[in-house]
Amino acid sequence: MTNITSTQIQLATRPTGWPTHDNFRTVTVEYSDLAPGEVRVRNAFVSVDPYMRGRMNDVKSYTPPFALDETMTGGAIGHVIESAADELPVGTLVQHDLGWRDIAQADAAEFRAVPELPGVPLSVRLGILGMTGMTAYVGLTAIADLREGDTVFISGAAGAVGTAAGQFARLLGAKRVIGSAGSAEKVALLTEKYGYDAAFNYKDAPVREQLRELAPEGVDVFYDNVGGDHLEAALDVMNPGGRIALCGAIALYNEAAKPAGPDNMANIITRGLTLKGFTLGGYVHLAPEFQERMSVWFGAGKIVYDETIVDGIDHAVDAFLDMMHGANTGKMLVRIADDA
Repeated sequence: MTNITSTQIQLATRPTGWPTHDNFRTVTVEYSDLAPGEVRVRNAFVSVDPYMRGRMNDVKSYTPPFALDETMTGGAIGHVIESAADELPVGTLVQHDLGWRDIAQADAAEFRAVPELPGVPLSVRLGILGMTGMTAYVGLTAIADLREGDTVFISGAAGAVGTAAGQFARLLGAKRVIGSAGSAEKVALLTEKYGYDAAFNYKDAPVREQLRELAPEGVDVFYDNVGGDHLEAALDVMNPGGRIALCGAIALYNEAAKPAGPDNMANIITRGLTLKGFTLGGYVHLAPEFQERMSVWFGAGKIVYDETIVDGIDHAVDAFLDMMHGANTGKMLVRIADDA
């Protein structure tokens, strides 16, 4: 075994409002020889996700904030290149949370061996077959209790979770699926590729007006990735007994001032609505159920996906900032290894 260097991205300062490159720094870390029980992994792909913006703030949340001047973490997948742990020999494909770096080194307990899937890119395990897909599934089933015949509205529908949620809603029996996105190209993709019955560009006109026009019979389930004006619009058209799964609020993540709340929250009372926020950590027990259903759907060719891939750990911050500005379609990933 030999010493090896790793390129890593750290949080240098906490963003106020929109993050910029100045909030990050790139460092080189030299790893020493492996200790007993450790492995060294060359990452093939690392994930950048909207929730990471929240971790850049020093506030109490469901997961601790990123520490300043330390390498950030996040989902990643790669192969073991050196091992001092019998359970993870060289060549093993592993998933882990030591992203934001090209090479990771840690105790074997930090890594989870996963099987290679013939013909399936490694990246998909960080997207629709992984945490992204499970987030969409849990939100629709465990949180929103989607029922056959429901009309479903999904905000941020062209993102990683949104593209998964639209397909799952259809497969779970939704009568009508409506989505919002930020460009005409993404709107077309939703209806032409992802099975949405209708979609709109939230930049074209007020969300309230567009959603009301596309949901004349109301909405039973709202899967919210955006918050703000999308939540307000949904509260206008929710049917009595409607269920809202609050997954994200990307419209608010970079607001320096506290935004005003929806002006129609009384609808929650008068229509008997249920709003429930969630993070995936509380629902890991549903992983076997999700994997079983996904294996059937994916194996039958019923699942499609898009990825936006940026090459090189040196461009990880670019990928993150582009995602926050909506430049991605589907899952945003950073490809590290040349053979990934």
